[in-house]
Amino acid sequence: MATYDAIVIGAGHNGLIAAAYLAKAGKKVLVVEARNVLGGVAATEEIFPGFKYSACNHLASSFSEKVIADLYLKKQGLELLRLDPLLFAPSPDGNSLVIPRDAAQAVEQIGRHSKNDASRYPAFCARLKTLSEFLRTLYGLSLPDKANPGNFNPVKLLKAGLKFHGLGNKDGYEFLRVLPMCVADLLNEWFESDLLKAALAGPAILGSFVGPRQQGSAFNLLHHMIGQSNGALRTAGIVKGGIGRLSEALAGAARQHGAEIRTGVAVETIVTKSGAVTGIRLANGDEIDASWVISSADTKQTFLKLVEPNYLDPHFLLQVKNIRARGTVAKINMALDALPKFKDASGHESESALGGIIHIGPTLDYLERAADAAKYGRISEKPFLEIVIPTVADSSLAPAGKHVMSVWMQFAPYHLRGANWSDQRDALGNAVVDLIEEYAPGFKNLILHRQVLTPGDLEQAYGLTGGHLYHVELALDQIFFMRPVPGWTRYHTPIKNLFLCGSGTHPGGGITGLPGYYAAKEVIKSRRK
Repeated sequence: MATYDAIVIGAGHNGLIAAAYLAKAGKKVLVVEARNVLGGVAATEEIFPGFKYSACNHLASSFSEKVIADLYLKKQGLELLRLDPLLFAPSPDGNSLVIPRDAAQAVEQIGRHSKNDASRYPAFCARLKTLSEFLRTLYGLSLPDKANPGNFNPVKLLKAGLKFHGLGNKDGYEFLRVLPMCVADLLNEWFESDLLKAALAGPAILGSFVGPRQQGSAFNLLHHMIGQSNGALRTAGIVKGGIGRLSEALAGAARQHGAEIRTGVAVETIVTKSGAVTGIRLANGDEIDASWVISSADTKQTFLKLVEPNYLDPHFLLQVKNIRARGTVAKINMALDALPKFKDASGHESESALGGIIHIGPTLDYLERAADAAKYGRISEKPFLEIVIPTVADSSLAPAGKHVMSVWMQFAPYHLRGANWSDQRDALGNAVVDLIEEYAPGFKNLILHRQVLTPGDLEQAYGLTGGHLYHVELALDQIFFMRPVPGWTRYHTPIKNLFLCGSGTHPGGGITGLPGYYAAKEVIKSRRK
């Protein structure tokens, strides 16, 4: 059996990025993936004949432009399509909100709901753009950890300090003030229209076990704006050919530099000896040796299932067990006979508004009540929905005239009180369809096929412990030097030469690619030492 410099566990986007950078640095790299499909949560699958879905995640708006450039992903076939419009927020009374790409048109449309909000919207976008860009700078800092307690780079800290100083007193103060705020308070300071505030609050709660009145949810909003955005709304992210094309491009880049990728290969154990990793043992009993092992699996799965507990300090294991990662999102994929027609009293053709993000959740109170249900182990009867119909921009994903619809539904808690997900799957799917029907009469008659992925399904199909997309909840006490656990922020682990690179590591979840990028840099740096 061949020996490798590095074995990467999991061919999700972060694992593939780490593999590509390591291979580019001249290392002999093997990627092993339990599923037969590349990409993890960034995979495209033909769930129903002729209909191709971004089966789990449906947008890549936060994906790192540096990774795209470094790995020449556009030459590998990656193409990110613009959202147009940026957002469509239907209203139960038909008085819907459309926010076009063009800034002047956006102001005009917001002005239909509030002249005051229209006048303040450009300044709000500019302010959040400044703050999210500084957050992105902080994400690039090399934070201290127990593996390298004396290896903190003061020069980078000084540069970050200078950039913070460059924000000026007003923006610098705002960054410190906004980060721990709840997004509801932030939006109430700026706007008066309920529909606008709720629409802008959507990304702040997406994928997380929080409502808009949770402290720190404003940080979540900034986190989701570090990629292509106007500061307040994501501006791109639909991948032509489905989000799996992103993973295929990453795999192509890794292979181009010599990496080997095997699918349908499950890892049973990370093998260690004398406190250091020596390789992996597969489910079929084969052992493969390597100098490094880099796990893109979630933190709990890595340490509670793949590593024998006697190799880890009990306090570290307790920290891992105490990671908050409560899945609260369900995914519904549908095949449609035609585009839905939403109620719209504005005279705006609703079909022309379906090329971007469709937000269902008309008020901040509505979103908070939806989150309240999950706190008590219940499925939200009136959930928050983020909907994308990628076939509006990319007709290749469905037969001629047909469409695919991708729906993120919140809130659906992983732990149900007095019920189980096997019994509640259809009820959840029906609740989502009924809600869309309220906003788009006749929608039910358009459905050709439907797939419902509960948090339990996300755990089983994609290896997400607790069904949590981000591996570790995005929260102020679980970011920066506290992610995934305090003291182990720079991808190292208590086991020598075992690294992490998944969404549970710094700087957090979503399709950013940054955990894989930074982890690869740290692995390469460790070899130099």
